Amino acid sequence: MKLKLTFWKLVFFLIMSLGIYSAYIRYAHGLGAVSNMTDQFPWGIWIGFDVLCGVMLAAGGFIVTGAVHLLNIKRLHSIARPTVLTAFLGYCLVIVGLCFDLGRPWFIWHQLIYMNPHSVMFEVGFCVMFYTTVLFFEFLPNVLERFNLRTPLKWIERIMAALVVAGILLSTLHQSSLGALYLIMPSKLHPFWYSPALPFFFFGSALAVGLAMTIFESSLSSRAFGRQLELPVLIELGGALLVVLWVNALLRFEDFFRRGQLGNIVKPSYEAYFLWLELALAFVIPITLLSFKKVRRSPGGLYLAAVICLLGFVTNRLNVSVTGFETWVGHHYMPKWTEFMITLSIVAAGFALFGLAVKYLPIFPEEVHHEGHQLEAREKPLTVAAVLEHAGD
Repeated sequence: MKLKLTFWKLVFFLIMSLGIYSAYIRYAHGLGAVSNMTDQFPWGIWIGFDVLCGVMLAAGGFIVTGAVHLLNIKRLHSIARPTVLTAFLGYCLVIVGLCFDLGRPWFIWHQLIYMNPHSVMFEVGFCVMFYTTVLFFEFLPNVLERFNLRTPLKWIERIMAALVVAGILLSTLHQSSLGALYLIMPSKLHPFWYSPALPFFFFGSALAVGLAMTIFESSLSSRAFGRQLELPVLIELGGALLVVLWVNALLRFEDFFRRGQLGNIVKPSYEAYFLWLELALAFVIPITLLSFKKVRRSPGGLYLAAVICLLGFVTNRLNVSVTGFETWVGHHYMPKWTEFMITLSIVAAGFALFGLAVKYLPIFPEEVHHEGHQLEAREKPLTVAAVLEHAGD
């Protein structure tokens, strides 16, 4: 088959080429040659975005699978498989990003041998490892159905409830523990973001982002792959997202009030500007949009609210991991272009792998015409280029 080059395919190949070159620089010459991280600022976007945001953006996996397999909400079944695929790819790419950030990633297996159960990092590492394994088994039925392997498929179905329970427990543990990592830095992290309640905030924001990411992924997939949008399902998710956002917003307000930070928030400063941006994107704008029934019932309105919400909580994670430390370090951190290209190539690879999975595996359920005649699932071949092209429409 002749490969048809498009603008977005060329962009994808350019991103991946620069990413591979940056990866070579990183492993051939070390972290100093490829990044602007220092001994005083050892965590940059590879932790702040690739890991903290990557884990958060994959939170829809345990939310939707729990609703479908434990609460038996059958109307969410149509979005379960693509959500699990997004979560599985997200965690795999988080591990890839972590291997770039670690000074000597080839020793990552040491965690399995030289255990320190008193360390929060130990708990996060083991939970991520085990939950990625759980996601693999939750994703496996797609492959077994593709090759018509009925016997192992029945085995997976028998243990699916146990897998879902394990996934919820592991996700709850490490989503909150990512926030607990920063509890040991009260003198370094800015008061706007340091709080004893950080583990609760990280878990609460993961719930909000899981719902927003499911809306975003479903909306984008329907456009990119020519599928019918599950609007009634997304309307329910939009309503749930509104409630979760209100809970998160009230908890943040109560935390600011209890720690005496409300007066400092309104004073202009470098950190306050980033906090205003975070609060506007994470709470003010999406809550305002979703409070209108017309917006919640509109595909475009739901998509817009979900995107703004995602940007808001990504800003929160970057504020916690980067902005909040700049005053203590004494200088601003700006990623080197090679550092940024590695992150961008990981994101592009995620789009490509999602497109390939949809093309070759039964990710989406069979579609039904309004007349009631069942059709075969549409397997419209589409690469990451098409996904990116539709995303840019």
